[in-house]
Amino acid sequence: MSERSTALLEQPGEPERPSPPPGGGVRARRRPLRLPIGLVRTARPRQWIKNVLVGAAPAAAGELVSRQTALQLGVVFVLFTAAAAAVYLINDARDAEADRAHPVKCRRPVARGDVPVPVAYTAGVLLAVASTAAAAVLCNAMTAALLTAYVVMQVAYCVRLKHVLVVDLAVVTTGFLMRAMIGGVALSIPLSRWFLITTGFGALFMVAAKRYSEAVEMEGSDGATRALLTSYTTGYLRFVWQLAAGVAVLGYCLWALEGGGTADGALLPWRQLSMIAFILAVLRYAVFADRGAAGAPEDVVLRDRPLAVIGLAWLAIYGMAVADL
Repeated sequence: MSERSTALLEQPGEPERPSPPPGGGVRARRRPLRLPIGLVRTARPRQWIKNVLVGAAPAAAGELVSRQTALQLGVVFVLFTAAAAAVYLINDARDAEADRAHPVKCRRPVARGDVPVPVAYTAGVLLAVASTAAAAVLCNAMTAALLTAYVVMQVAYCVRLKHVLVVDLAVVTTGFLMRAMIGGVALSIPLSRWFLITTGFGALFMVAAKRYSEAVEMEGSDGATRALLTSYTTGYLRFVWQLAAGVAVLGYCLWALEGGGTADGALLPWRQLSMIAFILAVLRYAVFADRGAAGAPEDVVLRDRPLAVIGLAWLAIYGMAVADL
């Protein structure tokens, strides 16, 4: 063997790279934040806008005038947001495997592994218990009972009811209706039949439109991410959201016409005029539902500028009706 070959054989190997010190490096510094950030993301901050519905009943009754009312509604909003976050955590923990097969839901923190499944379960249970207990202390017994019923119903939905045809639509719709009811319950405001009809069927309209959009998106797939969608037909879901939209509009119009003409001292029949904005909002949202683009209702509501303008117009006209101007 030549001296050159011997020299090559005798050369020491590449020295081992020293391992980074504990806690060193950018990735190591960021890793401790993955869990709390993942928990917050699992709580769905973008979905918190739905909980603004807790002010629907007091607003409809014209009770949003005092500071005490605003503070009480703020408390109810926080409690309902905590209860909803608890349900999201439990739901994502149960659906972690199915979410990994979904093109979008695979990015959820639990499915991606940022939040371990046991941690998600634990955080969800703690939030559920804390929110219902706080409702009993900070509000009244009926508020605590309604919030408890919401949590129990939503957990049952996560475990079983979301796999039952039609019942899944009813449960999600009832969740929205409970959001709208709890503000009135917390402030002891009577809930009118027209308020319940309009809110309930308006919620069913959005829920069925969301399912319809999901069914259109998943058409041709094996339905692994939401097996129940394969049991619905797009024609049936279209029928449901069209029926719900019609009943919601009818209920609102009957409420608006119930008062007759102008109120005492009012310049115009604001309640009746608010029907125009309400119907336009339903028709505008139906455009996205018909296209199968209403799979994320919060995106439609927040990002569509014409719908936002119509909503602001409705708020202004309805505010006139409440103030009797």
